[in-house]
Amino acid sequence: MSPVRPSPRLDSAGAVAGHIEALVGIDRRLAPVRDFAGDVQPRITEPGFVGIAHVICGQQLSVASARAIWSRFELLPGALDPVTYLSLSEEAVRATGFSGGKFRTVRVIAEAMVAGELDFAHLETLPAEEAVRYLVAHKGIGPWTAEVYLMFCAGHPDVFPAGDLALLKAVQHGLGLDARPSIKDMIGIAAAWTPHRSAAALLFWRYFAVMRDREGILL
Repeated sequence: MSPVRPSPRLDSAGAVAGHIEALVGIDRRLAPVRDFAGDVQPRITEPGFVGIAHVICGQQLSVASARAIWSRFELLPGALDPVTYLSLSEEAVRATGFSGGKFRTVRVIAEAMVAGELDFAHLETLPAEEAVRYLVAHKGIGPWTAEVYLMFCAGHPDVFPAGDLALLKAVQHGLGLDARPSIKDMIGIAAAWTPHRSAAALLFWRYFAVMRDREGILL
C-alpha cells in the first residue's frame, strides 16, 4: 500500500509558513530567500475538472493572458462540467482563446472522467510521484501541468515543478548558483527539500516576483 502523503496541506497561510520554517531548518541557504521574499500566501483553486482545465488554460501564457481567456471560457455554457464539455464544439471553445491542443487535452480529461478512468478524489490520496504518473498517463498532460494541479488544486505539500522557467531562474539567483540549473539538476536540488517541496516552489515564485518588481528585470 502506498504511504499517505505528508500533511498539512498547503491550504492556509499558517500551513505555508510552517512548511517554510521547516525548509529553512533543512537548508539554511533558504533563510535569506525567505527574508527577501516576504509574505508567501497559499494559492488554492477549485479541484477536479474545473481545476485541471484552469491549469491547462494557463500553460505557456502570461498570467494576464491566461486570466482573460479563462474569464471567457468559464462563461461558456457547459464548459465547467466534463459531461457537458463533451458536447461543445472545438470552434466554440477556441473562440474563448483556447488553442486546438488545449481544447483536445481538456476533452481527453473529460472523456476519462466520464469513463471512470480518472478520479480526482483518488488522486489526492497518492504521494507526489504516483499522483504525477496518474495524471501524465492521459494524453496532453505533462509533468508541469500535473505538478501545478497538485499544488494549486489539491494543496499537495510535496511537489516541485522543476520545469518551470521562473523557478529555475529564481533558484539560480537565490542560491547564488553560477548557472541556471537544468531540469534534472533542479529535481536533485529540490529532493533535499522533501517533504516541503511545494512550499519551496511557492517561496521561489514569490522571490522571483519581488526581484522582478524591485529591479524591473527578469532574472
